Amino acid sequence: MSPTGHWPRPPASPVRTGGTPRTGAAGSPGARPLRQRTGFRLVFLLPGAVAMFFGLDAALGLLGLPQYLGPALNLDRLPDVHGPLMVLGFVGTVISLERAVALGRSWAFAAPAASGLGGLALISTVPVAVGQGLLVLAAVLLLLVYRQLFARQPATAVTIQVLGAAMALGAAVLWAGGVPVPYLTPWLAGFLVLTIFGERLELARMEVLSPAASRAALAIALALVGAAVVALLAPEVGFTLVGLALVAAAGWLAAKDVARRTVNGTGLPRFIAVCLLVGYAWLAVGGAIWTLGGAVTEGRGYDAVLHAVMLGFVISMIMAHAPVIFPAVLRRPLPYHPVMYGPAALLHASLLLRLAVGDARDVVWAVQVGGVGNIVALLAFVAVAAWAVLAAPRAAPPPARAAPGSAPPRTPPDRTPPDAAGTPSTTGASS
Repeated sequence: MSPTGHWPRPPASPVRTGGTPRTGAAGSPGARPLRQRTGFRLVFLLPGAVAMFFGLDAALGLLGLPQYLGPALNLDRLPDVHGPLMVLGFVGTVISLERAVALGRSWAFAAPAASGLGGLALISTVPVAVGQGLLVLAAVLLLLVYRQLFARQPATAVTIQVLGAAMALGAAVLWAGGVPVPYLTPWLAGFLVLTIFGERLELARMEVLSPAASRAALAIALALVGAAVVALLAPEVGFTLVGLALVAAAGWLAAKDVARRTVNGTGLPRFIAVCLLVGYAWLAVGGAIWTLGGAVTEGRGYDAVLHAVMLGFVISMIMAHAPVIFPAVLRRPLPYHPVMYGPAALLHASLLLRLAVGDARDVVWAVQVGGVGNIVALLAFVAVAAWAVLAAPRAAPPPARAAPGSAPPRTPPDRTPPDAAGTPSTTGASS
């Protein structure tokens, strides 16, 4: 499942349907293929985690505060690569890994490998062009993965996710070509917004969603891509159109997402729904700033729109679905605990201080305090997630597999509980 609440679908296999059991290289029953092993998948996730930590360190420098990792390793360019590092190196690696798991093909893991290596290259001393080239390659590979996923399910939801991957490729190519990062923000934001939008559309489709609503979602996605292109040629007009598309996407999600109902639940359902709905509100805020301000590419307005979308919306999605992302991708339980509300509340409260007081009134201390609060919230959530994993009771050993030719098991081995926001109970919905 991606940071957006979407479970990866495992490939069809005789084991999952109760047929011939898995065999290892030596023919031993029960051995998992390498691509299904936790350690193998973790190798691809770790570079994304490294990119996150160095990206947060770079954020301190952009806030005018002392950095820790960069100076210690003589890496003075971190603030300059902060945006692409966080979007393509961190979140891009997570999305690519989830999509590779969804496809279930070994070659698909080349996408998270390339994005992870691209992030590591950006935070190293090798030329920036090396990291940029790897990120371009990662986006191309992600599109190839989506090509297979679309062939499996040619639905509107997958089409929108393909458009998001195309925007990732556009951002990577334009950055490698010398376009300044502030003018790439519609492309970087579009990659994440459309990935999330497509996957939430898939969940809404599982309810009663009219064909008109699906067509409206696709029209919004196409409008966002077109607006990003216009923003390169005529920034004032283009950024305004990007803002309008983001506001429309936020409105569609708020009206159609199943979170509007599950927010009345309890436990994990309510936690996910709260994070989703608050995230949609921040997406609307970011869109409104671009709609009213046009080409906001510097100063307090730039800080506000960038972090409303990237923190208020995207990170809120990651927090919402961590309890289902982690088990689906890494096969380790991450139980929900009410303490998860703490980092989420800190994220939104500190972001509100940063934007409403710091950016809106040009109060430096509020921007810095809010920014540090954003960083602490994300790190605190990582710490809470790690604690929840370590504190989780050990899973019972799996039952002995039946001999070939015996009756199939009643329940597929990768079944997981339904998620609060309507995510289906298997490990994949849209692919």
